[in-house]
Amino acid sequence: MKAQSYFIFILLTCLSSLLFAKSPVWKVSKGSDYLYIGGTIHLLSKKDFPLPPEFEKAYQDAQILILETDMQAMKSPSFQMKVMQKAVYADGTTIKQHLKPKTYQALKKYLEKSGIPMTLVQSFKPGMISTMLTIFELQKLGMSMEGVDSFYGEKALKDKKQLGQLETVDEQLHFLTTLGEGREDDFINYTLSEIDELPKLMTKLVTAWRTGDNVQLTKLGIMDLKNKFPKIHEMMLLKRNKAWLPKIENMLKTKKIEVVLVGALHLVGENGILNLLKNKGYQIEQF
Repeated sequence: MKAQSYFIFILLTCLSSLLFAKSPVWKVSKGSDYLYIGGTIHLLSKKDFPLPPEFEKAYQDAQILILETDMQAMKSPSFQMKVMQKAVYADGTTIKQHLKPKTYQALKKYLEKSGIPMTLVQSFKPGMISTMLTIFELQKLGMSMEGVDSFYGEKALKDKKQLGQLETVDEQLHFLTTLGEGREDDFINYTLSEIDELPKLMTKLVTAWRTGDNVQLTKLGIMDLKNKFPKIHEMMLLKRNKAWLPKIENMLKTKKIEVVLVGALHLVGENGILNLLKNKGYQIEQF
């Protein structure tokens, strides 16, 4: 089965019945200094709760919660307006003018079958269209609840726990709105071709995530993306991982303990955050 890398990246979101299963949370330390890093999924279903208990243990031990970005700012009306401005073609063209006729017809056929009006997506760039279709399909699978990041972000606000971010909302918006640029046909075709395999893939994915199986997550979520869309792989994962690394290292120098929650694919593979930290001499322990 093909790895559905783009879907996995957007979601990275079944439960495992394995005894003594490991978790998607790691303790990173050097000497007496340490913090926690948890791999997350951005959308969940009811059956995914309760979350692995290691998340709560790390959260309770930490004084600061670090997320990828400011989730409250993302919900603001001003940011939502900015999303709408950046996600559409500024020159007045539509997706039809950026796709080959065959690709456009395939997209149109999928939308008609799914009951989605073409007028709803025609002005959007390919990255936004793929995101919308992914979320639509995941919701059909029952994955419509808040994810790990949102769950703990809201909990931290209620608990008055200090919050921090690894990047700005504008940086995240840039990644989303530039996906597929220059390869619009390939990107849309890739998205459409993998939709049918999404249910089976998600079952494997969430099991691997929940048990902290980074080898399986790498196989499912990174290899196909790296081979088919190396530029997207570099922009969405490699560059961000390298940008986050010094920030995480600086956290380890402070007296307060942090718990850092990022999409699970950021942690795995040769260029994942965990391996980058290990190569710099930090001790990595699966929690």
